[in-house]
Amino acid sequence: MPHLRALTRPLIALAALAAALFSPAYASASSLGYTVGSPTLVSPCSGQNAEVEQATDARNGYIYQEWMAAGCNGIAFSRSADGGRTWSNPMRVPGATGSTLNSWDPDVVVAPDQYGTVYAAYMTSSGSQWYPVVATSFDHGQTFAAVTALTPPDAKNWGDRDFLATDPNHPGTVYLTYDYGPNRTSVTFACASNGSCGFSTGDVNVVMQKSTDYGRTWSAMSHVSPGFPASGADSGPIYVEPGSGRIDVLLQDYPITNTTTYAMGPGKTEFTASSDGGQTWSAPVVVGPNNGTMSVDEWWIDGALAVDSAGTLYASWDTQAGFPFGLGTADTGWLSFSTDRGATWSTPVQVTNTDPVPHIMEVTAGARGTVYVSYLTQVTIPNTTSLGYAEFLRPYSISSGWLTPAIQVSGDIYGDPNTWPGDTTGLSTYQSLNQVVLSWGSGVPSNNNQFRSEIFSSTVTFAR
Repeated sequence: MPHLRALTRPLIALAALAAALFSPAYASASSLGYTVGSPTLVSPCSGQNAEVEQATDARNGYIYQEWMAAGCNGIAFSRSADGGRTWSNPMRVPGATGSTLNSWDPDVVVAPDQYGTVYAAYMTSSGSQWYPVVATSFDHGQTFAAVTALTPPDAKNWGDRDFLATDPNHPGTVYLTYDYGPNRTSVTFACASNGSCGFSTGDVNVVMQKSTDYGRTWSAMSHVSPGFPASGADSGPIYVEPGSGRIDVLLQDYPITNTTTYAMGPGKTEFTASSDGGQTWSAPVVVGPNNGTMSVDEWWIDGALAVDSAGTLYASWDTQAGFPFGLGTADTGWLSFSTDRGATWSTPVQVTNTDPVPHIMEVTAGARGTVYVSYLTQVTIPNTTSLGYAEFLRPYSISSGWLTPAIQVSGDIYGDPNTWPGDTTGLSTYQSLNQVVLSWGSGVPSNNNQFRSEIFSSTVTFAR
């Protein structure tokens, strides 16, 4: 979200008072073995680096990272050809303008084609319009030959939170969802002192556009969340199923409680799908209806969706209550799954402790019936009373439950809680479903002892 994010913020005092409460969730788990690689610095760009997204190309052996970078003119991109041990010098994704105030919310995906086509998207602003840009690479991320701005029809629209998905059944077809509103003046914000912003009011909606020519041209906008032009939905991670081509979307929905002021009520996670290319959508099904709601103060991008080879759907999200800005006494990360294509969902599994801190959640599918869940959260640094951001990973089986305790992937790198790490993290499998790559942002001391946010990556390999 531009113009409102600041990459270095003062710590909220309430969080400091509760430091002793912060620790990763542990529960009984099997003895699945694993090895954790050392965290690797991805972001040598000067200035602040935050809000990373990633994609992996198992066929060609590449890992891609895209993030907000003040020193790389807004949006940076890097790739690794050796499993994340080394990374290329970051390049600016074409079309990105200015600093992180003008280009934001990156996303990156790889098409399952012989070329390893890479799509890198982000939001940007020009004049009074906010809209997504999609850049396409046909040479494994070395260059981006096609760059298209999806300029909206409204003169002063709202736009935010873009998500990409490729169609495994049709090479060259890619889908994009994002948060859209016809009138930006209806949107008001609830901003955290050490994060970014949520929305208190707004004519917000999840919309979709489609390209069938590798991102060069795009269809007209269609509406995913019911109730356009003011549905209350503000994000929609998307997945296209192999074979059937069904489009799956996980909505974060804040119901509009006043159609004059566009006031938004507590949020809920919902699942919807389309079997006709996005022309019509199923009635949204609430995921975890009895496990809390999302506050309008939630500043991170919440909700993640994954699908395994058996067609089992997985959703993760975070709920809050109590204090402002998501730092409530009941901030909890959840996981749920569906074995009937989203018609019904399991009783949510608690992923994290219930803490007064954010849990920035992600999921990616493992082998049939398994999923990996990651979260970036604040913990008490060992042997101190200080707080620091740390990244965790846990594998889950729908038949056996948790397969390991929470794994602290970030090692002894603890991000400064005063420094915004970004609203997202990266999570995906690599060359086998037993190998998981993670990426995250963390504020670390620079040469002048000032905290600067950097992007890190690590790989966890599980025993077969």
